[in-house]
Amino acid sequence: MEKLDLKKDLKHLYQASAKDVVELDVPAMNYLMVDGVGDPNAVPAYADAVETLFMVSYAIKFMIKKSALAIDYGVMPLEGLWWADDMSKFSTSDKSGWKWTAMIMQPAFVTPEIIAQAIDDVKAKKSPRAIAKIRLASFTEGRCAQIMHIGPFSEEGPAIAKVHQFIATRGRLSGKHHEIYLSDIRKADPSKWKTIIRQPLQ
Repeated sequence: MEKLDLKKDLKHLYQASAKDVVELDVPAMNYLMVDGVGDPNAVPAYADAVETLFMVSYAIKFMIKKSALAIDYGVMPLEGLWWADDMSKFSTSDKSGWKWTAMIMQPAFVTPEIIAQAIDDVKAKKSPRAIAKIRLASFTEGRCAQIMHIGPFSEEGPAIAKVHQFIATRGRLSGKHHEIYLSDIRKADPSKWKTIIRQPLQ
């Protein structure tokens, strides 16, 4: 059986310096996504989205492992796109107006047919609340700046500011605020949480 370490293979996308902002080009990739609105700490829909994404992603993983492909790989980390209709009101102090897309990247060898079967299987066995909202989409960010934030989400402000300052010297902000969650926040000390902060630029 072939074993893949996708985070290692894509380390320029899933590793980052905590000291320096870097620019990179992010290619088109396929993601399972669930969209929502509101403060992720307050609305049940966000927790439902995360639960459903992982359920389906693990179902896909085990289907691939048992299929003719016979590939074993680790499920990729949770990611999030965050924005507001009026970005001048996109504030970390008031998240009630935030819009978001929770998502998990899927390897290129995972076909829409496999995903559809995994969704049906999860729906039949568990029927998580967000199962009707899950979708597969290709997402391209292109030119981006990113940095690693280490610590709780509430302390991301300086890292975000550093990314925005970096972009201001090279162009302008574009697209949606993107975060990649590398730590299991159920187990890790918040002071050690690792989050990649990514922002597209033009």
